[in-house]
Amino acid sequence: MSQATFFNLQSDGASIVVYLSTGTPVVLHWGASLGQGFNEQDFINATREAVPHGDLDDYQNPGVWRENARGFLGRPALLGHRAGLDWSQKFEVVEVSATENSLFVRSADEQAGLELTVKFEFASGGVLKISQSVKNTGAGDFSLDALTTFMPLPDYAAETMDFTGRWVKERQPQRRPIQVGTWAREGREGRSGHDYTIVQLAMTAGAGYQQGEVWSLGLQWSGNTRHLIEKMATGRTTMAAGELLQPGEVILAAGETYEAPVVIAAHSEVGIDGITDRHYRWLRSRPNHPSTVRPRPLSLNVWEAVYFDHNLEKLTALADVAQEIGVERFVLDDGWFGSRRDDKSGLGDWIVSKDAWPDGLKPLIDVVKARGMEFGLWFEGEMVNPDSDVYRAHPEWIFQVGNRIPPFGRLQQVLDITHPGAFEHVLGQVDAILCEYEIDYIKWDHNRTLTEAAHFGKAAVREQTKAIYRLFDELKRRHPGLEIESCASGGGRIDLGMVEHADRFWTSDCNDALERQYIQRYTQFAIPPEMLGSHIGPHHAHTTFRTHELAFRAVTALFGHAGLEWDLTQTTDEERAALKGWAAYYKQNRALLHGGRMVRVEQPDDSAFVHGVVSHDKSRAIFALATLRSTPSITPNAMRFEGLDAAATYRVRLVEPAGAGITIGRQNPIWMTGVELTGAALAKVGLRPPVLAPENAILVELDRI
Repeated sequence: MSQATFFNLQSDGASIVVYLSTGTPVVLHWGASLGQGFNEQDFINATREAVPHGDLDDYQNPGVWRENARGFLGRPALLGHRAGLDWSQKFEVVEVSATENSLFVRSADEQAGLELTVKFEFASGGVLKISQSVKNTGAGDFSLDALTTFMPLPDYAAETMDFTGRWVKERQPQRRPIQVGTWAREGREGRSGHDYTIVQLAMTAGAGYQQGEVWSLGLQWSGNTRHLIEKMATGRTTMAAGELLQPGEVILAAGETYEAPVVIAAHSEVGIDGITDRHYRWLRSRPNHPSTVRPRPLSLNVWEAVYFDHNLEKLTALADVAQEIGVERFVLDDGWFGSRRDDKSGLGDWIVSKDAWPDGLKPLIDVVKARGMEFGLWFEGEMVNPDSDVYRAHPEWIFQVGNRIPPFGRLQQVLDITHPGAFEHVLGQVDAILCEYEIDYIKWDHNRTLTEAAHFGKAAVREQTKAIYRLFDELKRRHPGLEIESCASGGGRIDLGMVEHADRFWTSDCNDALERQYIQRYTQFAIPPEMLGSHIGPHHAHTTFRTHELAFRAVTALFGHAGLEWDLTQTTDEERAALKGWAAYYKQNRALLHGGRMVRVEQPDDSAFVHGVVSHDKSRAIFALATLRSTPSITPNAMRFEGLDAAATYRVRLVEPAGAGITIGRQNPIWMTGVELTGAALAKVGLRPPVLAPENAILVELDRI
């Protein structure tokens, strides 16, 4: 064991201070860097609590594992038992190893027959990765209920924010004061569903996008999860994240180890956008990050154009218009396989339908490739219709408890891919399609929540999650260059775990530009835009029945992995010309859109959003003003631009790659023909925007002179 007992790890302005001499690892600080100039013992003395009346006789700091044996009365990090015994543990440090930016600690309780490990490691962008494990070193089975990562918050952390939602309205923020007690957000869908909070935030009172101090925790996991904020009667506050285990899901035999999902922790002194920046820099530093590999291709998904009506003549006409516009990827959605002429049958039979495609998919792929586009194909490999060949042959391959069939969802049941036969069936049939045809990309859907997710009666959400990770990784190993989009009824499986296995997320089934302004804004708190599909839908949105002008839909779709989901054969010559200009603009600027710093500018009311992307050298920026409803005042609030070089001068111009937004004033501001201002003036004073109609948008470019 290392002789050191005090560790002050620092990276990119972030810090974690850990103290070990009490016998357990204690996080004394997590947040902004404290520097190196203080005396370690003085810091320990400064953070030691007083001993109040009515408490234990001496100060006890329970450390990261919060054992009841150390006098802690809140929720322990480790919960479990051995046939009713060993439920209370007291771990002692037995191994420590440290580097400049990481610390590993192993502790043991010989009496309970358990070992715990924790590793703190700074990654790119100042993101802190926290890994934990528990090993059963005893003789009998140990039933694990939870192994949760808890991190301390300072007393001045006053508010918390997480996200809720539903199908076609994902990731809606909810903010509340931190009060005594435990605030829990649990996901039990078997996936990180529409109601999932990708990260949970804690913040100082009134913190916003550019101001205030913010802490965040997120899980690298796509199964069941739990996020917590706990404030004790002592006044101390912690936030936590961990996998939510079903009863009996993890029972450790002697010598077995449970590895908890990695927790991603981030801290910002410059508001929520600082948390976003740390996440983006971490994700973009990966050598296999999608936009690092190559620019994100402009996509067309034909689902809302043809639905189940697969017709080569119609799809060829779509490909012709897509080529004219400048589309780079053509994706065929549901309906190409088995008996799948509607949503009632065929799911699970991943064989090209002779009814829909008598000559196979090659004629369509040839059409697409001849027009210079990649070809993508839809799958939903974790689901099955009872009216399918695979279900008739293997009804035992679905999740169920005993002989009880779970409730149906979308006429589907969930295929238990923890079953070796089911896994090999899905892998084999998908692999065969990818071997037969030149397919660059697959859209992988997941349209049903998991109910009674059991493998021969035992809870299996954890193993199902690990199985889909293995399946994606194996498909990519067999087919180098293959890209996978994770879709789950739209935005039902977007999380920090799936980012390691998928290249793109379908952000929402809702292509309504107004709803997308909110959905994309809050998804982008933690997931960078190049991983989030954002499409121009038709004038009349298929999910909300709202109607929007092309300019608003185009500006909204620009700030993501852009594409189209629209019957392009129904567009006018004028619309096609506008789409062609928009497509060219996206291609010219995607390096900035997918590589710059995301900036969201605070507004005095909720009638509009101002957001943009600023290059890291601050030489260039693209901002959008989107009106969400009628302004409460006669003239709108100033459009300000944060994140620029205050001392530099910028040339500002209005750009309209897909046409002009609708203005309803008698005169537009003079600056719209061009203006030059300093970064300081643009941040503090800004520009007076035109009087835009509700649900419209304008786009502004800024170039440093």
